[in-house]
Amino acid sequence: MSREELRRQMNDLGRKRIPFIWGVDFDASNGFVRDDIRECREILWSVNGVGNIDAEDQCQPQPSLRIVEVTDIRDYRSMFDTVTNGLMRGDSFLTNLTVRTKVTCSCSLKELFCHVKAPYKILIGDEFVCFSPEPFVRISEGRISTYPMKGTIDASIPHAEETLMTDYKELCEHYTIVDLMRNDLNSVAENVRVDRFRYVEKIFATNKTILQTSSEISGSLPAGKEFDFGDLILPLLPAGSITGAPKEATVRLIKSAEDAPRGWYTGVFGFFDGKIMDSAVMIRCVQRDNDGSLYFHSGGGITINSQCDNEYQEVLTKVYLPQ
Repeated sequence: MSREELRRQMNDLGRKRIPFIWGVDFDASNGFVRDDIRECREILWSVNGVGNIDAEDQCQPQPSLRIVEVTDIRDYRSMFDTVTNGLMRGDSFLTNLTVRTKVTCSCSLKELFCHVKAPYKILIGDEFVCFSPEPFVRISEGRISTYPMKGTIDASIPHAEETLMTDYKELCEHYTIVDLMRNDLNSVAENVRVDRFRYVEKIFATNKTILQTSSEISGSLPAGKEFDFGDLILPLLPAGSITGAPKEATVRLIKSAEDAPRGWYTGVFGFFDGKIMDSAVMIRCVQRDNDGSLYFHSGGGITINSQCDNEYQEVLTKVYLPQ
């Protein structure tokens, strides 16, 4: 589905107050809109506990992932150097660099989707499953809000929260994304403000707990545009937290650095229930390659203060299944 068709259908269903689900990949080259939200079986979804999962599907055995092959540190360093060279040129202030980790799974992607717990989950055929902790935008009662996540640390590290909150690089990264998302919202909303800045959330995985920092930014929507979801959301893509700033130049830098297309990973999907639109960034995912291999995608923000070894460890830390 083209971006224009996606925009038109999202606007049309929103204005008619018809519930629907939608999704678009990172490049906005592939997307869908479905108003058969309960009957659709090739796309399974769950947004904050509401979805189209059958009760019997939820009784699945405990899944496990096994890492088969990680990106070699030398290959990561090559990508990292491409990004840092771009930062030195001034192409970007912050760039989200992602890699793929080859994995095997003890169950099907559908079984994985049904078992894992996350606020936002989606399964697209047998090619992609996502269990995301990160909201994108929420539209309700004439307001639009976004919740960018930036900053991650393993909670088992001594004084982890203090270390995360006092890390200069992480603070700079968070400021940059909050500023970017505030500017993005200003393109579709009025009276944009930062409601909460850099609060810590815990994310529980099967074998670890991760701390992440988020912020909340919101604005009021022009009268009469509150349900024009295509016009409100698509101009904000790709999401700032998984690209960087300035966005257009940073996306070009990402494509020159990364060694594989992202596909659905770091795209966005959402659910409109007839009153509220809720959406998520498609991070924490397993995606099937053309040869049938499975890859867990993960990434992190690179600034001029980043250390390659630390960033490499961060992307490996993010390879996990939620509890």
